[in-house]
Amino acid sequence: MNRQMQAGAGLGLLVLLAIPDIRHAMEESMWRHMLVQFPLWTGAAFLLAGGIPAYLRKTIARWNMYGISGLFVTGIIFAVLMIPRVLDQALLHPEIELAKLIALVLAGMALRLSWRPAGLILQFFFLGNMLPMMGVVGWLYTESPQRLCNAYLLDDQIQLGNWLIAAVAIIAVIWLTWIAWFITCQETRQISRH
Repeated sequence: MNRQMQAGAGLGLLVLLAIPDIRHAMEESMWRHMLVQFPLWTGAAFLLAGGIPAYLRKTIARWNMYGISGLFVTGIIFAVLMIPRVLDQALLHPEIELAKLIALVLAGMALRLSWRPAGLILQFFFLGNMLPMMGVVGWLYTESPQRLCNAYLLDDQIQLGNWLIAAVAIIAVIWLTWIAWFITCQETRQISRH
């Protein structure tokens, strides 16, 4: 799929996700709010960023050397959005909900513009910070004896915690498998050249 098609798909998905009934359905449960809505908005913005014109990508690249700035912004956004109070406030106040959705779009676009320039070492550093943070948040959600989000029941909070911990394990396995495959391919190419 070329960049313009990706951007069109991303924009279409964002429009679909912005429909109030769909948005509210994702926010009815805590786990869907964080583990369905967040990735879908981020993924749609990731696709949308493919349509950024080359001259603008070059301008952003000067500010985003090795993807460091973009990954930093993405990490901060995800860290803030995992705070239970933010989830509560997003459900109560339309302006905070809008800010949350804009932040997810920015995170997805920053991730798209930063992932490749970051290279394996910075990607590993990014995931090495994000995954343990997600795991700790998941553990807090499962072990807390009281509700951390007023808008959701304790059972929903525990379910989210378990899903977050499972997501960390799945992402880590996928990432490490991809790294092993990538290194193996690199070594095979070097051997075949000699």
